[in-house]
Amino acid sequence: MQTFHPPANLPTQYVKMGELRFRLFIPDQTIQDRIKVLSDQIKKDYAGKNPLIICVLKGAILFLSDLMKASEIEGQIDFVRLTSYEGTVSTGNVTEGMSAASNVKDRDVLIVEDIVDTGNTLNYYIKKLKEQEPKSIKLAALLLKPEALKFPIEVDYLGFKIPNFFVVGYGLDYNEEGRGFRDIYQLDLPDVGLK
Repeated sequence: MQTFHPPANLPTQYVKMGELRFRLFIPDQTIQDRIKVLSDQIKKDYAGKNPLIICVLKGAILFLSDLMKASEIEGQIDFVRLTSYEGTVSTGNVTEGMSAASNVKDRDVLIVEDIVDTGNTLNYYIKKLKEQEPKSIKLAALLLKPEALKFPIEVDYLGFKIPNFFVVGYGLDYNEEGRGFRDIYQLDLPDVGLK
């Protein structure tokens, strides 16, 4: 999959959060079109199964909702809260604020994540899940930053590869702001060629 770059005719649109300005990067319709492709793959792969779908809070909740509606797969849903960010920077330390309560032993597990950045959080969590002996573990992620990746994380259902930009919207936040935007916005920085 090629790295996503916005089309040349994308309208210039900005949002401001605190002292930072963000510019439109991936419009809602582009996100929904890609989710339809992913949901078709997931529906086919999990036909006749009852997967345990674990949503990584808080960022992946909108992605999970749209995936579930589009794929219409039957599965148990659980949640885990993992954090490693402060502001626009990863701390490198994973904090588990809430653990999934479901038993994963001998289950097909699908983790739904908003973004794979360094991979630190998922590396930590997947190792923890494997200790509980699930039948399988697959990962659905809306976004992947290959340039930032520090761990060998395999994404089975990927929305978009993106450059190493800080992004908000569609569940992604900047200090808990911006999650409710339908579109995804990138941090507007002159040193990455933006105006």
